[in-house]
Amino acid sequence: MAFGIKRDELYRWKDAVSRGEIAFLTHYWLDDRFAGVSTVTKVGCSDLERLTNWCLSHGLNPQYIHHSPSYPHYDLFGPIQKKILELEHQWEQIERFHL
Repeated sequence: MAFGIKRDELYRWKDAVSRGEIAFLTHYWLDDRFAGVSTVTKVGCSDLERLTNWCLSHGLNPQYIHHSPSYPHYDLFGPIQKKILELEHQWEQIERFHL
């Protein structure tokens, strides 16, 4: 279950993803499969080659890309989430979600 984002944030992320940009969206998240994890960052891009290359450049396995028809994305959580958000200068998301 996702929460902690505003509708306009979601729309901006979807627009950026649709344009083939690498876009970041962090939100609070509860999933029993991932005990102790309270946030996730969705790194989206409709250009699958670009998203795959982005994953590889950060040492991430592109096999875990979610191939959503409209909004392909890679989910970041746990320690790697903060590390990559720092590398990508996503300071507002780090501060807002206390990562």
